[in-house]
Amino acid sequence: MIRVGIGYDVHQLKSGRKLILGGAEIPHDKGLDGHSDADALMHAVCDAVLGAIGCGDIGQFFPNTDPRWKGAPSRVFLEEAARQVKSRGATISNVDATIIAQEPKLMPFAAAMKSNIASALGVNTSQIGIKATTNELLGFVGRGEGIAAMAVAAVDVP
Repeated sequence: MIRVGIGYDVHQLKSGRKLILGGAEIPHDKGLDGHSDADALMHAVCDAVLGAIGCGDIGQFFPNTDPRWKGAPSRVFLEEAARQVKSRGATISNVDATIIAQEPKLMPFAAAMKSNIASALGVNTSQIGIKATTNELLGFVGRGEGIAAMAVAAVDVP
């Protein structure tokens, strides 16, 4: 049976932080603020994968109140989501994600993001879709205050 999960994450942009999306470091004057590396894209993908297997969300596995995850690379979270899928005898069919950011331009980094996400999930890059869009200057994203990401994952569960 194919099951689908949806993930969404948002983080505020802040000076003095690196901008990490999809495990790629992106040159920008601000980075995303959060307990871990604040990789909103990987967080959204993680929630989508966990949701597809009915396994809660990233906060249940990696609470931001736990000092072990302070500054942690979000790759760790995706690797655990993949482990949860595998432990159920399931397989990830595909993941499709969209990053919403007014700036910087993100598509030059899409191949690296796809590779990083595919590697963490143990799938082929052809199973990962990455898109980027702006918010047309509207809302907190349009004002450059934060970046959001959403993802959907399809998982084949026996």
